[in-house]
Amino acid sequence: MDQLGRKDVWATGGLYEPYVGRWSRRVAREFLNWIGVAENSDWLDVGCGTGALTEMIIEHANPDSVIGMDRSPEYVVHTRARINETCARFEIGDAQSMPFDTASRDAAVSGLVMNFVSQPSQMLAEMVRVTRPGGIVAAYVWDYAGKMELMRYFWDAAVSLNSAATELDEGRRFPICQPAPLAELFKQAGLREVEVRPIDVATDFRDFDDYWSPFLGGQGPAPGYAVSLSEARRAELRERVRSKLPIARDGSIHIIARAWAAKGRKHWQR
Repeated sequence: MDQLGRKDVWATGGLYEPYVGRWSRRVAREFLNWIGVAENSDWLDVGCGTGALTEMIIEHANPDSVIGMDRSPEYVVHTRARINETCARFEIGDAQSMPFDTASRDAAVSGLVMNFVSQPSQMLAEMVRVTRPGGIVAAYVWDYAGKMELMRYFWDAAVSLNSAATELDEGRRFPICQPAPLAELFKQAGLREVEVRPIDVATDFRDFDDYWSPFLGGQGPAPGYAVSLSEARRAELRERVRSKLPIARDGSIHIIARAWAAKGRKHWQR
């Protein structure tokens, strides 16, 4: 029986990387150029995961310091081992109650996390709290209901075979992952100069196995659903997905991943 309602699993960095991490890095580069934080700033990366966004901050933003925080001890251990820079440190913590001083960071950012916390507004409030007046608060999330195509093909196939999978579909579960509700969330947090924009990146796979194998790692809702199936039902799902993907003559697959990015500025206190 399908294990519907199972808890999302985020624990193994080596399995998360081929599924989402490699694409998050591509989004992060454009995201950082867009938010325009000055060099030599103090950053906080909330829900740093395997360090995709933190790594891009180090490489492209010339930070004075960057703290990566995640609730998963396994991810923090993985990221500490992978990113060994003197300007960076990684801590375990809750995005909705952060262990950092008020007004201690120039920028608080987050990649692909906000929809996975129970109270996104509380997470955003905490990001605003730790940011200095005049600083930037920004985040990006996948466009699950639309142009995050590698997941959209999966869920459309899954629901066509089992209507109960609709309840696990990230496009249905995460309504803030659209421009209007995302902008409203940032405005309600008291941020000024709020903007939202799409960021599209190419997700190119050499063949179907390159596309499908990350779904067998169990990291996140779609892979979690895939590994919960019996071998026969998983094979049926695999072939349904394969039949719908735009596979080129050479076997390669070229689709896109869209993220919605939002940014705002913390007002100056009087």
